[in-house]
Amino acid sequence: MSLLVRTERNPLDWVSAVRSQVWSVDKGQPVWNVRTMDDVVAETFSQESSLAKLLGIFAAMALMLSSVGVYGVISFSVAQRMQEIGLRMTLGAERQDVFRMVIGQGLWLALVGLAIGAGSALILTRVLSSFSHLLYGVGAGDPLTFAGVSVVLTAVVVLACYVPARRAMQVDPMVALRYE
Repeated sequence: MSLLVRTERNPLDWVSAVRSQVWSVDKGQPVWNVRTMDDVVAETFSQESSLAKLLGIFAAMALMLSSVGVYGVISFSVAQRMQEIGLRMTLGAERQDVFRMVIGQGLWLALVGLAIGAGSALILTRVLSSFSHLLYGVGAGDPLTFAGVSVVLTAVVVLACYVPARRAMQVDPMVALRYE
């Protein structure tokens, strides 16, 4: 049997008063396991909360790994195209043009990845909806969530491309043309 007491102030301040009222009716009634409703709700959802935190950690790790991967691919591409970049700069390309070219290459990869990922996620919404108990107030095909994730991933790609683009901008054309 449970007894719920609603209070306006801190509920734990009322424990001794409630205990004495219960014992005034029946001295043999045990009053134990006194908790607030927040504690009861937190205990009820503790497994789901832990799973959601774990999934969040894995998502953050995946985002970090993907940004490192994009950085590596773009850095390798810039290193491979060093002579081309030097030649472009010798023929009159501005540093901003080289910067835009490298960022554009990364954005192209991001857009292709976003298209494939969003298409796959839309196809798999039935599977995602089976995890609806973890999606508090969000549907499996929520357009705002899809847009938010797309913006975050695009920003991560731009940040991952920034360092290689800056490096490509500062290439000395004469050194790049001699580079083998």
